Amino acid sequence: MARIHSTAIIDPTAHIGQTTQVGPYCIVGAGVTLGEGCRLHNHVTIAGPTTIGDGNEFYPYTSIGQRSQDLKYEAEPTYLEIGSNNCFREFVTIHRATAPNTATKIGNHGNYLAYAHVAHDCIVGDHVIFSNNGTLAGHVVVGDYAVIGGLSGVHQFCRIGAHAIIGGCTKIVQDVPPFMIADGNPAEIRGVNFVGLERRGFTPESIRELREAYKVVYRSNLNTTQGLEALRSQFPDSELVVHLAEFIATSERGIVR
Repeated sequence: MARIHSTAIIDPTAHIGQTTQVGPYCIVGAGVTLGEGCRLHNHVTIAGPTTIGDGNEFYPYTSIGQRSQDLKYEAEPTYLEIGSNNCFREFVTIHRATAPNTATKIGNHGNYLAYAHVAHDCIVGDHVIFSNNGTLAGHVVVGDYAVIGGLSGVHQFCRIGAHAIIGGCTKIVQDVPPFMIADGNPAEIRGVNFVGLERRGFTPESIRELREAYKVVYRSNLNTTQGLEALRSQFPDSELVVHLAEFIATSERGIVR
């Protein structure tokens, strides 16, 4: 049976895994599903409809699944979906979506440090790191293994590519391409995140190709269209460069330069 502290308040409609622990003064609301092996330390609030996978850990004063702060929201049924094996530190906030029958989605194996915020309708991938006060506005998409630096803010509808890293105190108002380092206010692309790529086992050859691709996009006199043509012609067999080119080609807000 789930271990639930006597001071916790659990809505009768909530479903809690048998190996999950709910600590003192936690509140689990209507329409919440908690998987197996989760731990709610104390003073955690989870509102529904929210579905949470296995092995997630919630530290004190996290607020998960509250209604969207979008002014268009009029109490329609919206959702939050969280994967497995994430860590949410103190005062992290994650909100449900805005439009009827849509969801904010959080992946697996993420580490969300204190005061991180994920707004309505965001889609966040696996193995991400949000440093303290890393914040997303609504409708942001974050790729796998991305790092959001402390005290940084991402504008609504932006995309953060996989394996990208955003420096602390950075303002993001356009898309950050995958594998890149973005830093500053306003943000600039500083180079390829080669240290992170090395740590994740990318080959020296693939990192070299990304560095050459970076020079094409950011250190040549080519415009975006010309740069994409150059990437496709020079690196047709590089999976990572092809992914980078596709990300740039599909950007609606433009990329950080």
